[in-house]
Amino acid sequence: MALLETPNARPFSADNWGYPPHNQTSLQYVQQLVRTARLSRGSIVFAPLQQSWQDVSELSYLGDEGQTRTVAQMLDDTYTDAFLVMHKGTVITEQYRNGMSADSHHLLNSVSKSFVGMLVGILAQEGTINPNDGLVSYLPEFTDTAFQNTTLQQALDMTAAVRFGEDYEDRQADFWQEAAVVGWRPELVTAKSSTTLFEYACALTATEQTDGAHFHYRTVLTNVITMAIERATNRSAIQLVQDKIWQRLHPEQDAVVVVDESGFPYFGAGMNACARDLARFGQLLAQNGYYHDQQVVPEQWIEDTLRGDANVRSLFAAGAYTQLIPGGHYRNQTWADTNHDVLFCIGIHGQTIFVNQRSNVVIVKLSSHPLPADVSLFSDTFAAMRVISETF
Repeated sequence: MALLETPNARPFSADNWGYPPHNQTSLQYVQQLVRTARLSRGSIVFAPLQQSWQDVSELSYLGDEGQTRTVAQMLDDTYTDAFLVMHKGTVITEQYRNGMSADSHHLLNSVSKSFVGMLVGILAQEGTINPNDGLVSYLPEFTDTAFQNTTLQQALDMTAAVRFGEDYEDRQADFWQEAAVVGWRPELVTAKSSTTLFEYACALTATEQTDGAHFHYRTVLTNVITMAIERATNRSAIQLVQDKIWQRLHPEQDAVVVVDESGFPYFGAGMNACARDLARFGQLLAQNGYYHDQQVVPEQWIEDTLRGDANVRSLFAAGAYTQLIPGGHYRNQTWADTNHDVLFCIGIHGQTIFVNQRSNVVIVKLSSHPLPADVSLFSDTFAAMRVISETF
């Protein structure tokens, strides 16, 4: 496989792009590797972000071992590619590293999921879809699969029954097998591999729990939600996210999403966008779905996402990610810390949109962590972000 040459220092190929050190470059060039489709910003004149520069680099916080650290140290130690802080919609800090710039695209990984979660809220208000419906009411092909008794809300909250391994360190894990469908792991493709994400989902018949019994984070659930959306609306999910969310942000750039060979979008992990436009999405979350003089996402949906309920909190507390967000929960494809009025959009290798509604601070960090789910790097990042957001 030929290496792709880029302005950055590390060439990469389709075979090695997801692994360090190649991901330090490749996460910015996914469009050169696999099939993608664009979410057009359209002909709308973008609304420039206001700027009022403030230095947050020397703000200090306590690290995991009780040591005093600064924001500057966090940025250096957590493989930062882009870092942007907004307060009340005004950019106060903006940094680009590792060859990135303000107009660079970067793979978002599971930050992509939150766009799907917010789209469901919009469609639910419109009466197009009901989160309490079973997936089979939209996709009868799911009868006799692992999704036959799963509701849309259970998929949104990652409490569905399907057996699906998401151990990123296991190169044979179900997550990577599904990602191979869109070209991410060509070494996993065999003559028996599914050729579309829909075919892959329909082949899943094993369950690991009763629907709604446990929180277990699984990317396949985002993809089946997207399938239900397309079937309910008879429209492309790409077009829906573009028209109902992306263009309403008045963004500076198009976004991009990875697609399978049928053109179906991999919203489970495949969006790519620039940091400034992600800050706009974060500001929408900070303002309970209101952005640029219009209610984009229903306020009640954002409130439900942030507050959750006793059930999702108890399920999260018993799960594997409680150390990442103590006292938090997962709701509507988004992470939340109700006690501090904070919403998180998180993706492997260090992608984050951090939203503190209380202080109206939005922080975007795009990264190239060597490991997909390095809890220590995420925890250090979140500690710094909390201090920044509580300074205002």
